[in-house]
Amino acid sequence: MLRLLHFPRATAPEARSASVGVDPLAELAALATRGDRSAQRTLLVTVGPALLRVVRGVLGSGHPDVEDVLQEAMTAVHAALPAFRGECRVLHFACRVTVQTALAARRRAGYRQRITPATAPEELADAPSGELSPGEAHRAAECRRALRHLLDELPEPQAEALALHIVLGHSVAETAAAQRVPLNTARSRLRTALASLRERVAADPALLSLLEPEA
Repeated sequence: MLRLLHFPRATAPEARSASVGVDPLAELAALATRGDRSAQRTLLVTVGPALLRVVRGVLGSGHPDVEDVLQEAMTAVHAALPAFRGECRVLHFACRVTVQTALAARRRAGYRQRITPATAPEELADAPSGELSPGEAHRAAECRRALRHLLDELPEPQAEALALHIVLGHSVAETAAAQRVPLNTARSRLRTALASLRERVAADPALLSLLEPEA
């Protein structure tokens, strides 16, 4: 597995705790699916911080539409709840819907033209300040931009798998569960997408150094 260094992952403590054992959001999701408005509100408030990190990860923290896309994603999660069958954790399901929403936002006409010089540098905020030198921060931002531009060009299943894997930090098995596909299908999508990412950054050794193998 490859890990993109200094990329902000939407792996809040609640996401990690939901990856093993009993899903703490399962009962709340069941109530929400049955139309319990209080449960619906509580569920969206609970997953909201993780969804915000997903949107920022896919769009870039400086993108002007982060809040709008977050609201769009929450609406999409609410609408998708009746289709949830427990194939994965509730948080993984909500994050996948958010990835799909954010990818669609990226693909809408004029995305790249809307990134102005005033907003583009804010992507540096994706890396914790003080942990990187100015040069490292610049290279990390360039690598994140390379990844985000690649998300615009990959076939949707591959782009989604790559976002789930790198932005959310999903394992291959978690990616397969979230996408509702066999493990080998998820592995193949990730292999192809990561190969494309490597090709994208291979011409720049500084960017390539930000990719490292992970067991």
